[in-house]
Amino acid sequence: MDNASKKILVVDDDEEILVHLSQILRRARYEVITTTTGTGALQLAREYKPQLLLLDIMLPDMDGGEVAAHLLEDAQTEKIPILFLSGVVIKKEENYDGAKVGEHYMIAKPIKAEDLLKTIHQIIGSPA
Repeated sequence: MDNASKKILVVDDDEEILVHLSQILRRARYEVITTTTGTGALQLAREYKPQLLLLDIMLPDMDGGEVAAHLLEDAQTEKIPILFLSGVVIKKEENYDGAKVGEHYMIAKPIKAEDLLKTIHQIIGSPA
């Protein structure tokens, strides 16, 4: 993989969603790192310094808001943009897809590949 490619950390406790999102992002030529926990997200964000974090709100060990708060408190990770993935907090008909909410972005599940990639391009640009 090209070292110049943009890294995206995907955090979701649903393995099927992780695989689906990873496939979409890899096909679009992003480098993908995945984890199923908030703790894993914090460790991997510090280690890999991704250009974007796709973060599910409902995680087994801490919620996405807690993960975001920890990242904002750390000088190594405070500038990483966060795109929250949610099937609970927002509804498709509310049309938050790609909307910036506070310092972060949100997209509703189920996620369409074209909507996800359009939002990512708006946040961090093309893969390489």
